[in-house]
Amino acid sequence: MVNLKARAEKITEDQLTRLQALVKVINKNQNELGVMETRKHAILHSIFEFQDGLAAMQKEFQEEYGTNEINIVDGSISYTDGKDNS
Repeated sequence: MVNLKARAEKITEDQLTRLQALVKVINKNQNELGVMETRKHAILHSIFEFQDGLAAMQKEFQEEYGTNEINIVDGSISYTDGKDNS
């Protein structure tokens, strides 16, 4: 059996417009996601740097006061051995 119907060379203008709109939205969303992931990476890196700073301060407190149990609201030192060194 021979198919005598001509094959289409292009999709319709309406289909092309809809296809382009869908691809544009997908690309935009993928780009936004990439920007968010980059920002997330930067924030995580910043958190790790501050955690390193906190660990250094805790070590400093441990060496200077014998404990790193510090109340971050009022700066009071909590000694776990029952002595308050006052």
